[in-house]
Amino acid sequence: MSRFKKGSGVDSRAGFRVEKPESPVPHGLIKAARKSGQLNLSGRGLTEVPQSVWRLNVDTPEEAQQNASFGGADRWWEQTDLTKLLLSSNRLETLPGDLRLLPALLVLDVHDNQLATLPKEIGELEQLQKLILSHNKLKELPSELWVLKNLRCLHLQQNQLERLPPEIGQLTGLDDIDLSTNQLAEVPESLGNLVNVVKLNLSCNKLRSLPPAIIHMKNLRMLDCTRNQLESIPPVLAQMESLEQLYLRHNRLRFLPELPSCQTLKELHVGNNQIEAVEAEHLKHLSALSVLELRDNKLKSLPEEVTLLLGLERLDLTNNDLTSLPYTLGNLPRLKSLMLEGNPLRSIRRDLLTKGTSELLKYLRSRIQEQPDGAVKDQPQTAMTLPSQAKINIHSIRTLKTLDYSEKQEAFIPDDAFDAVDGSTVCSVNFSKNLLTGVPSRLLDLKDTLSDINLGFNKLSSIPLDFCTLQHLLHVDFRNNLLTTLPSEMKSLTKLRTVVLSFNRFKCFPDVLYKIAALETILISNNQVGSIDPIQLKELSNLSTLDLQNNDIMQVPPELGNCTSLRALLLDGNPFRNPRAAIVSKGTDAVLEYLRSRIPA
Repeated sequence: MSRFKKGSGVDSRAGFRVEKPESPVPHGLIKAARKSGQLNLSGRGLTEVPQSVWRLNVDTPEEAQQNASFGGADRWWEQTDLTKLLLSSNRLETLPGDLRLLPALLVLDVHDNQLATLPKEIGELEQLQKLILSHNKLKELPSELWVLKNLRCLHLQQNQLERLPPEIGQLTGLDDIDLSTNQLAEVPESLGNLVNVVKLNLSCNKLRSLPPAIIHMKNLRMLDCTRNQLESIPPVLAQMESLEQLYLRHNRLRFLPELPSCQTLKELHVGNNQIEAVEAEHLKHLSALSVLELRDNKLKSLPEEVTLLLGLERLDLTNNDLTSLPYTLGNLPRLKSLMLEGNPLRSIRRDLLTKGTSELLKYLRSRIQEQPDGAVKDQPQTAMTLPSQAKINIHSIRTLKTLDYSEKQEAFIPDDAFDAVDGSTVCSVNFSKNLLTGVPSRLLDLKDTLSDINLGFNKLSSIPLDFCTLQHLLHVDFRNNLLTTLPSEMKSLTKLRTVVLSFNRFKCFPDVLYKIAALETILISNNQVGSIDPIQLKELSNLSTLDLQNNDIMQVPPELGNCTSLRALLLDGNPFRNPRAAIVSKGTDAVLEYLRSRIPA
C-alpha cells in the first residue's frame, strides 16, 4: 500500500522543487507598475527595497519567460518606464546605488524612514522633479544632489541637517522647498538664486539671521521663520513685493519690521518675541493685511493708525502690557476676531473680554460716541430726521467707506440707508443680524465700488442672479442663513477671494466654487455636505483655507492630499474613519501628507 494516502494533501514532487521565499512586494504590484509607471510601497514595513523594484525596467518579466502565450496587451517591451516611486513610512536605513536603474523617475518619496545618508547615484536621476526626504535622519546631503536641474519640489523637513552647501543655489528650477525642523545655524547667500520659489519654510532651526540675497526671490509668497533665534530682519525684506504671508513667531525680535513695499502682505505673525512698540510707520503701508498676530510680546500701546487697516479680519494682542486701546478699533469693517486676554486693560471690564469679538467691538464703538471732542459726527436726531436715519452711521460711510445697518433685527433695509450714501464711495456693506429673507436689490447701486458684503445671521434661502453682477466683490459672508444652493452665475465673480457659508443647509459642496479661480478661503462648516471633488479643488491654486468641519463626509478622498496650496484644512466633526483622529489632530500638513501616501499607484 502506498504510504501516500489519498487526500492527504502531500505533494509527491515537493522534494524536487526549490521553494522561493515570498517577496514583500506582491508580483501583481510589479506587473501593474510596468503598465502605469507608478509604484506605491508606502507603509509596508520594508527594511530594504527588493531588487525586483530597482530592476523593474531592466529585467524581462517572469511571465514573459514562463508563458509562451504572453499576450500582446502585456508585451513587456512596450511597458512604461517607472516615473513615480513611493517608499514612505517604512524602515529603510539606506538606499542602494541601484536606484540609478530607474532613470525616468519624476517623483521619489522616501519620507518617514530612517535614512542617514543618500547614495551618490541619486545624481543620475536627471528627470527627477519631486524629491521628498522629510522625517529621516539625514545629517548631510551628497554633492551629486545639486545637479538635478529639473527638480521642482524638495522637502527636507524633520532631519538633522546642520548646514547647506552653496551649491543648493544651482537648483534654480525649485518652486517649493521645505527646510524646517533641522539644525541649521545659517543658510547660504546662494539661496537667493532660487528665484522661482513660492514657499520657503525655514521654521524650527537655529538661524540668527537671513541672507540679504533673499531679495532676489521675486516670486516668494510665503516665508516661515518661526522658532529660530532671529534678532532682526534684513532691510531688503521690505522690498519683497510678492510676499503675502510672513511668519516670525518665537524669535528674539525687539522691533516690528518696516515693510513699505510689501503691499500684498496679507498675514504678519510676530507673536512670542520681545517687541515693545508698534509705530505708525510699521502699519501705514500694509493696506492688504487681514491677519496681524502680536501675542506674547511687551506692547504697552497701539497706535491709532491700526484703524487704517480696513481689511483686517484677525488681531491677536493676547498677553501684552496694554492698558488701553484706540476706541476706533470698533469701526474696523472686517474685524471678526479681536483677542485681548492677558493685558492689564483699564478701560475694558474683564467680563467683556469673555463675551467675544462682537460685544467688544460694540463696546468700543459706544465709547467713540461718548468722547467729548465729538469724533463721530453723526447727524443729530431732529424733528426733520427720519427715525431710520438715526440708525445709520454717517461717519462710517464717509471715513471708513462702510455702510453698516447690522443688528437691527429688521426684515428689510430701508431706502434711507442707501440714500445716506449720497455719492460717497462704499467698499463694505454690513447687513448682518437682521431678518432679511432676500438680498436687498439696491446693493446694485454700489456695484462699482463694493468689495465686501456681510449678510450673515439672516433668513436668506436663495441668492438672486443680479447679485452676480457685483464684479468687484472680494469677500462675501452668508453664514447662518437657510441656503441650500448657489447660482452657477457666481462664476462671473472672478475676483472673489473669501466665501463664508457656515451654518446653512448645503447637502452638496456648491459646484460653482470650483470655478472661481481666485478663491483663497472657503468656510462651509456646520452644513450637511457629504463629499468633495479633490480633482476640481486642486485647480484652485490660491486656496489656502478650507473649513469642512461638522458636515456628513463619510470618506476623505486621498487625492485631497495633492491640494498643496492649503495651509488650513479643517475636518473635525465628520463621520469618516480615515484619517484617524490622531492624525487630524496633528494639523493640516500631517493630514495632507497622510492622504498623499494613500493615493493608489
